[in-house]
Amino acid sequence: MHESAKECEIVYLTGRPERCRRDTLDWLTARQLPAGDLYMRGNADRRPARHTKLAILRRLARTRDIRVLVDDDELVCLDARRAGFTVVHARWTAPSGDLKDAQEREGRT
Repeated sequence: MHESAKECEIVYLTGRPERCRRDTLDWLTARQLPAGDLYMRGNADRRPARHTKLAILRRLARTRDIRVLVDDDELVCLDARRAGFTVVHARWTAPSGDLKDAQEREGRT
């Protein structure tokens, strides 16, 4: 990823609500990830993560080329592919039923 950051703009897109911004930035920094803008869902937005992330992705695509979306949520990946984006499904964690329920049914992460 660090090599790609030299030739591309890195943007982080999360289903976490805006109230989690500081914790999310700290998490990214602790993992020494390349700098990039962070886009988050609104605090009152309870739509499933796949809807909020795709809406933000489409908005970003109006002003820049999206080279690739990397996401660990299978439903986000599926919807983004259907919308015509190039997607890499990251499988760095084991699937979690609780997380899926939080993202899809409760609109939270």
